[in-house]
Amino acid sequence: MYKRELYQIVKQRIEEPRNFIQVLAGPRQVGKTTLMEQILKEVQFPYTSEAADGVSSITSEWISDVWNSARSKMDFRGESEHLLVIDEIQKLSNWSETVKKEWDRDTREHRNLKVVILGSSRLMLMKGLTESLAGRFELIRMGHWDYTEMRDAFGWTLDQYIYFGGYPGTASLIEDENRWKRYVGDSLVESAISKDVLMTSTIYKPALLRQLFELGCSYSGELLSLNKMLGQLQDAGNVTTLAGYLRLLEQCNLLAGLHKYANDAARKYASIPKYQVYNNALHTLYAGTSFENERINPKRWGRWVESAVGAYLINHAETVGYRMYYWREKSDEVDFVLVKNENTVAIEVKSGRRGYNNGLPLFREQFHPGRSFIVGTGGISVEEFLTINLDLLF
Repeated sequence: MYKRELYQIVKQRIEEPRNFIQVLAGPRQVGKTTLMEQILKEVQFPYTSEAADGVSSITSEWISDVWNSARSKMDFRGESEHLLVIDEIQKLSNWSETVKKEWDRDTREHRNLKVVILGSSRLMLMKGLTESLAGRFELIRMGHWDYTEMRDAFGWTLDQYIYFGGYPGTASLIEDENRWKRYVGDSLVESAISKDVLMTSTIYKPALLRQLFELGCSYSGELLSLNKMLGQLQDAGNVTTLAGYLRLLEQCNLLAGLHKYANDAARKYASIPKYQVYNNALHTLYAGTSFENERINPKRWGRWVESAVGAYLINHAETVGYRMYYWREKSDEVDFVLVKNENTVAIEVKSGRRGYNNGLPLFREQFHPGRSFIVGTGGISVEEFLTINLDLLF
């Protein structure tokens, strides 16, 4: 079975002396549970693995029961160390307070019970972690699958990845595109919206959030002001509400609104957002007609290529440690601007969708980035760029 790069990192953390709770967080259907199962097959000490699926959301006593069961196993068997894994823990109310209580008890009693928590709702996880477990955890972020992973695991071509995105559970469905779209919409998107967004925040207009998500995904790689977006949405709303909903979708690794790069913060945050999906499957679900039709249309295919490059960049923004923007002045633009500390990288994506523009030369003249280049026609190939280590950009 294919092992993601994070496999070694998580396994190493588990094998280290007990120091922190390890929290493996990421969007749905990226393989968190599978990765943990792979690790458990190879760990050299006993473990207990439980999932909160089906457990009543009104009590956190289940956590204490599971924890005490692991302690009893250690005592009865005379174990010097034990691993406790709890999946989807954020579904339980007040889970973080219970985890804090049990973890601190083991610490006081010098009990070598290591703990790994898995969760797909990052909003709920982060709230509990920051409120109750500060200083007690390490967060391991697990993002959507890259091109190299889908290629190596399932034999996908570059074009297949650009169009169908990076959900490993959909790999066997792409030959039947209608079935693929139903699965992505019903099993992935609906679960993410209803469980990871609507259940974690106070959403006064859920229909508006869903419409924003669908429209934003269809515009991935493009600019659309929130005021203009209001005119295309059926439910009434205001710009502030839409901006808040967009931030929620970004925190769930679904859809982001990139700000325009500028020298001052006020101009950045007042800019028209450029929409960017975290997984190109979401763009295809709401904007695509069919793989064959989109692939033979160079202008439309360029939108998919730019969105795929943007998805690759935004998925690694937190782990590499850069902020991501776009830049545009009149008809001249730079698709992506990455900023890490004092280093700036400007990237323009070209794949036959538009002619040459003066964006990169003008940006270099005005901002003097440390690195600037083209991905696609006349520059680094799209396939090569989607396989590089983004740390090397800085």
